[in-house]
Amino acid sequence: MKFKPRLRRLDWLYTHCPIYYLTLCTQDRKCSLANAAIHQEFTKFSERATDHHVLVGYFMIMPDHIHLFAAFSPESPDLWKWVKALRGDLSKLLREDEGEGTHWEKDFFDHVLRSEESYWEKMEYVRQNPVRAGLVKRSEDWPYQGEIHRLVFGKL
Repeated sequence: MKFKPRLRRLDWLYTHCPIYYLTLCTQDRKCSLANAAIHQEFTKFSERATDHHVLVGYFMIMPDHIHLFAAFSPESPDLWKWVKALRGDLSKLLREDEGEGTHWEKDFFDHVLRSEESYWEKMEYVRQNPVRAGLVKRSEDWPYQGEIHRLVFGKL
């Protein structure tokens, strides 16, 4: 008896427009990101990401790290290349304030979202981050957040 080959679950997840939950941290968790210039540059970079088939959804810029959701298509660059470009772009501003040197942790956290429920749980976790950190009383009062594209799980 012959069995039909089945598409493995991971093959599907990694090839069909995955939404990633990403966290990028500064070197030694230095508090250098929560400012208007970084917020503006991050937004500009994220808006231009569509030129590279990447959609940036909701993001939160904290003093020492950035959380974001991004959808990648089969035409998108590799995740690590795109993150490297983002960090390089933001490093130009960091060099103005901090001088030359390493501004980012070598690695970053990435997680492929596998369900709509997981997506909303992570989104709420990110939204409440400045409240948990004691920076604001209500998440909507934190100025360094936004949403470039509305990412809808399973509809990309």
